[in-house]
Amino acid sequence: MSSTSSALNLADIFEAVVDAMPDREVLVCDDQRRTLAELDERANRVGHHLIAAGVRPGDHVGMHMRNSVEFVETLLGLLKIRAVPVNVNYRYIDAELRYLYANADLTAVVVDADFVDRTAAVAPDCPTLRHVLVLGEASAASAAGLAAVVPSVSSYRRDVDSASGARDFPSRSNDDLFVIYTGGTTGMPKGVLWRQEDFFRSALVSGNQYGDGYDDGPSLAAAHAQNPTPPSFLLTAPLIHGAAVYTLFTGLFMGTKTVLMRQFDALESLALIEREKINIYMIVGDAIGRPFADAVAEHGGEFDLSSLFVVGSGGALWSQAVRDQITGLFPNIYLNNGFGSSESGMDGSMQALEDGSLRMAPRPGVCVVDTDLRPIAPGSDDIGWVAHSGHVPLGYYNDPAKTASTFPVVDGVRMSVLGDMARIEADGSIVILGRGSACINSGGEKIYVEEVEEALKSHPAVFDTLVAGLPDPRFGQRVAAVVQLREGAAATAEELTEHCRERIARYKVPREIVEVPAILRSPSGKADYRWAQSTLEKESAARS
Repeated sequence: MSSTSSALNLADIFEAVVDAMPDREVLVCDDQRRTLAELDERANRVGHHLIAAGVRPGDHVGMHMRNSVEFVETLLGLLKIRAVPVNVNYRYIDAELRYLYANADLTAVVVDADFVDRTAAVAPDCPTLRHVLVLGEASAASAAGLAAVVPSVSSYRRDVDSASGARDFPSRSNDDLFVIYTGGTTGMPKGVLWRQEDFFRSALVSGNQYGDGYDDGPSLAAAHAQNPTPPSFLLTAPLIHGAAVYTLFTGLFMGTKTVLMRQFDALESLALIEREKINIYMIVGDAIGRPFADAVAEHGGEFDLSSLFVVGSGGALWSQAVRDQITGLFPNIYLNNGFGSSESGMDGSMQALEDGSLRMAPRPGVCVVDTDLRPIAPGSDDIGWVAHSGHVPLGYYNDPAKTASTFPVVDGVRMSVLGDMARIEADGSIVILGRGSACINSGGEKIYVEEVEEALKSHPAVFDTLVAGLPDPRFGQRVAAVVQLREGAAATAEELTEHCRERIARYKVPREIVEVPAILRSPSGKADYRWAQSTLEKESAARS
């Protein structure tokens, strides 16, 4: 074991759980399975290899990987050696990856062989990058290209397997860091910087979503060890997203089985429910919820789905229509609509009201503030922003300006204020009214309009543009844009779409582009997004 234990360090908590129930099977992906003891030993090997490769406490290490058992081994191995895991969205194109690698000051990257060429392409612009660990077999050409731009390259299968499996690492701290990269309002990724104790308290609800939390790893482990049959999870979303990581840690700390899908497939998920006797099915809004419901409607009779009793959504709101469809198929199912973010953790669950708005029960540290960042009194008709205090992140890595606006300090207390508009009821419950910022949530992916607008404006024919989200039956929202062309210029929607594909990830590219004579802005130049939204909705209705 570590020489001493920090009460709420994530690696120390995990090791306490391992010691309390080593033989519990906790991880399944494809044909690989791991007990807690096996996962611990594999994570130790990853940690020892990375130490030998020069990774030191506090170093940032990118995880450029799809879901896999190795992803979890790497995550835990990094925490064990006090390095900082950095999630890398494998859907990003080179421009986005180049920014993230450099912004995060990555010293090492663990990368799937499929993405080696992408790492090689951006590595020259990341001067801190010293080591790459490759999972899988890259082609000879790809391996040679990577070796030409990175000082040290290793093979996961060869070099991790040969490393020590001993748990003999130095002591750790509750102040060790954990980073979750998410989209920023400038459109580029932002690294949310958490103290691990704060992350445990807020994102993981102190290790207990259904009651009082725990103050140390041994107490948590002893409590969960008393439950011989904890509920099993099917995690359908990529672990590169915050909500999925919350679920992963929740399962590990409960000593329960979490089944990962390397890539979501609705029909395959039904087979996994039957095979693994899944109790809790975790989704990201309608992007997964609708295909799941459709698959059950068409093929549910082919599988034994009787073990399922919860469908939970995090990372994106899901529509009432899809929730109704699921409850129609599973009359006794419990639907959990989680509210939270990478910048605030898990804030609670929401219940739909008759007017379509969503209500969240009172929770310590969560309130609604006015424009002066002062709490609005319960029962007031005033509308403000949801704010969080207490165990909140330290800020955004390498971005003091955005940190100051999102994590303001008021009367010596740091808060997280993300732009969710709300009002607070007399009983302290919070009614969520919608995003105050211009963020589009498409299938759980946060898309910031400024980035899409910037891509469109880089086309020589575009004079001005505004981007907004339109309702989408599967993804919740889809990206759309109104465009004003330069006088005398011409460009088709197809041309503009192709132009965007070269600059931003495909899920951010507008699916509808409407040409207008002029973009409506205020005299000061501020965008009128209500006008843009209305224009796009009218055009979409006319086409349908």
